[in-house]
Amino acid sequence: MTDAQETAADTSLRTTGGAPPDDVAPAPTPLLEPREGIPPVVASDDALARVIAAFAAGSGPVAVDAERASGYRYGQRAYLVQLRRDGAGSALIDPVGCPDLSGLGEVLSGSEWILHAATQDLPCLREIGMTPTGLFDTELAGRLAGFPRVGLGAMVENVLGYSLEKGHSAVDWSTRPLPDPWLRYAALDVELLIDLRNALEGELDRQGKLEWAREEFDAIASAPPAPPRKDPWRRTSGMHKVRRRRQMAVVRELWTARDQVARRRDISPGKVLGDAAIVEAALALPPNAQALTALPGFGHRMGRRQLEQWQAAIDRAKALPDAELPQPGQTLAGPPPPRAWADKDPAAAARLSAARAAVSELAERLHMPQENLITPDTVRRICWEPPKNPTPDAVETALFGYGARRWQIEQVAPLLLRALTPAA
Repeated sequence: MTDAQETAADTSLRTTGGAPPDDVAPAPTPLLEPREGIPPVVASDDALARVIAAFAAGSGPVAVDAERASGYRYGQRAYLVQLRRDGAGSALIDPVGCPDLSGLGEVLSGSEWILHAATQDLPCLREIGMTPTGLFDTELAGRLAGFPRVGLGAMVENVLGYSLEKGHSAVDWSTRPLPDPWLRYAALDVELLIDLRNALEGELDRQGKLEWAREEFDAIASAPPAPPRKDPWRRTSGMHKVRRRRQMAVVRELWTARDQVARRRDISPGKVLGDAAIVEAALALPPNAQALTALPGFGHRMGRRQLEQWQAAIDRAKALPDAELPQPGQTLAGPPPPRAWADKDPAAAARLSAARAAVSELAERLHMPQENLITPDTVRRICWEPPKNPTPDAVETALFGYGARRWQIEQVAPLLLRALTPAA
């Protein structure tokens, strides 16, 4: 039994889901070094083959984490992958030197992967050939168990009694070579994931929520990759200021030009041109590059060639025929914003009010966030367009169609049925 497991066993959970303990927990113990030291970074085929053999010979679940260079590089690719397994120890793999980890993914297929906030790491892991068939998400487990803070550091501290270093989460992980303090931080991120998983499994079982959690984990593991966003330029920060279609076209052209530059240079789009600058240019519609320099974000530090590049994008938008200008907004799929319901459909507004109150009360009793009990979008959709004959079977079928899991349906269907049924 590891020190962390003994801590968890001795104290049950230092801060259990739902309510803090009666006694004040002792100060956490700083975790300063990995048990076997900082593993060497694996960046060659031979070294990767040795890691694959070691993890194939290991036993039990596999702790997995990935570090990206968000805010520094284009896209969300992994720049470091950390793993730990009983019998294999920890490994740090450089996906730049080893871009294909499908061999590792194959030997770990069928094993449970432990991740914290799995949906954040799965896309970049999938890109390098690693896709779990089953997983345990310690962040989601914390939410279901009712922990108020579910970041990895907070969970390790509250559950196991250790404090992790927090100083390197937002660094540029594309840096080579990676400094030892960063590697130490990365190795410690998987050091206690297995212990944390075991403790959280016990707490979920104690609360009668373990099967619920397993349904959630299965849903994450089996979910297909998210489709590309439609019209991603519409998510430009400050877009609400842009109301005319010609101005929207400028945002679209500048966003597209910026994305092409960022992709080519492998740099974060925000470092090429800020969202605020794009919006300012759209509102001003400058006639030439000289006028563009007067706008925030296009100052004297920007070279002439860059200015001409952005002005060319603006000019393209200004030259578009009206028929090719973007429409004011995307067609909404689903119900209108709830603030409009009272005017559009007072009966639907009453259903939504009753449903929200019931879901909120149940979530509080179960000690979990409302959005984990049932998504707000699902509640809105079924209240806006309820089954014509709201029987228990009809409500359950509708919830299933919106992607609700079996445990969620069992918990909320009776509440929603009452909210959808007019009072006699």
